[in-house]
Amino acid sequence: MGKKKVNLAILDMYDGEPNQGMRCIHDILSRFSDVISYREFDVRGKAQLPDIRNFDIYISTGGPGNPLEGDGNWDLRYNDFLDEIWIWNQNHSQKKQLLLICHSFQIACKHFGLGQITMRKSTSFGVTTIHKTPEGMNDPLFGDLGNPFWAVDSRDYQVVQPSHRKFKALGAKIIALEKVRNHVEYERALMAIRFSDEIVGTQFHPEADPVSFLEHLKKPMVREKIIELKGKARFRTMLEDLVDENKIYKTNETLIPNFLEQAIRKQKVASTPTLT
Repeated sequence: MGKKKVNLAILDMYDGEPNQGMRCIHDILSRFSDVISYREFDVRGKAQLPDIRNFDIYISTGGPGNPLEGDGNWDLRYNDFLDEIWIWNQNHSQKKQLLLICHSFQIACKHFGLGQITMRKSTSFGVTTIHKTPEGMNDPLFGDLGNPFWAVDSRDYQVVQPSHRKFKALGAKIIALEKVRNHVEYERALMAIRFSDEIVGTQFHPEADPVSFLEHLKKPMVREKIIELKGKARFRTMLEDLVDENKIYKTNETLIPNFLEQAIRKQKVASTPTLT
């Protein structure tokens, strides 16, 4: 009989929109197929949420639209899910591990009151540097990544103005910020938060790989928009960044695998009988 696998739930926040994110997540999970089994839940399209008693690890994806809006059904259920995970981890030795990406990260920041969600002056899209904070320098999520490291950023919204009182109350930590911006009136957005030992989130897309990014850039509307916003030279630089193995390829190979390896290890430790 084969060894028991760890159960993982993917919370699909794409609301039915075509995307490369799910393919990237599936690709990463395929590297762990000997130890992980997974199931997908269509949160925004069908208001599907997992019963947390049945899963050990959760990845909640990015997605389109305004993170401050919902339909009064899936969003309320999703907020309840966040509370359930938090309360479970306060009361059980075998914790639930949760990774929040982009749209999910923004919703969680709003839910826990950690910062303000605002619309950016312009869309952020492309390969960008992510800068670790002092608290993030030794965070296990970033192990083997430099400072700064590179990732795909794709957002119209941002998390700013952190509530330090709320961070302290929860024991949460800001572990990454966006690059220093030239205009002093623009506050640096929060790019990753360690909500707790078990819950962590990123504003950027750690799942993105060169294939997914190139597929996106093939769309005429996307290409034209980037050239209009950034210019042809910046567009060419983006293409060059894709083939640099030390940029988004390394982040894809490192960050989510780090999260999964740590989560699997914690599950094994928690489930190992203690000798008396």
